[in-house]
Amino acid sequence: MNPFFHIGRYFLLMFKAFKKPQNIRVYIRQIIYEIDTIGISSLTIVAIISIFMGGIITIQSAYSIDSPLVPLYVVGFTARESIILEFSPTVVCLILAGKVGSNIASEIGSMRITEQIDALEIMGINSASYLIFPKIAAALIIFPFLIALSMFLGIAGGYVMGVSSGACSSYEYIYGIQTFFQPWKLIYSFTKVLVFAYIITSVSSYYGYNTSGGALEVGKSSTNAVVYSSILILLFSLILTFLFINR
Repeated sequence: MNPFFHIGRYFLLMFKAFKKPQNIRVYIRQIIYEIDTIGISSLTIVAIISIFMGGIITIQSAYSIDSPLVPLYVVGFTARESIILEFSPTVVCLILAGKVGSNIASEIGSMRITEQIDALEIMGINSASYLIFPKIAAALIIFPFLIALSMFLGIAGGYVMGVSSGACSSYEYIYGIQTFFQPWKLIYSFTKVLVFAYIITSVSSYYGYNTSGGALEVGKSSTNAVVYSSILILLFSLILTFLFINR
């Protein structure tokens, strides 16, 4: 199908989703519920992946240093840069696209094929705003906390693995993660996180909301949501990297 058709329909849906809420209290309750569904339930997978990837990055960095002229504090520096700049904001969001995105698309898609969305419209409720806006708002609120936790656990995991394996000493690792730190890199990382949070929830909601047919189509919508969210995350990661690094 023509991609311009999807782009146009996506922006029309987002315009409808961001209309003024009819009942603020209901929306606040929905946002709190979505924070739990989207964010709190993802804590375990984010924590496990971050700890192990932090350890893997540290050990690989340590054993890639062949020259005695390169100080070992570079291990901590490399781990910090890799985790803060790319692993936590991009890779973890790609994982969340699979978990959160598929869940959103299948949830809204199931409501569409069981005519629950039609029932909301008949009752005079803006179904797009009621179903989609709380998910986007919740993701924008909770994703930065998840990624901040991922950064902390990734660096902590690198410390534990690096020191326990003898790849580097405690002093060298801590010195490395403090060396040449530039605060703007955190701004860059969390800007990416906010953009990715919006992409994951809005694209997944779009595919779920426009599901038609039966259970098979719900599965297809869920797959499309994950695929296109992941592609857009990588595309916007490239764009934001170009904008920040070459500013």
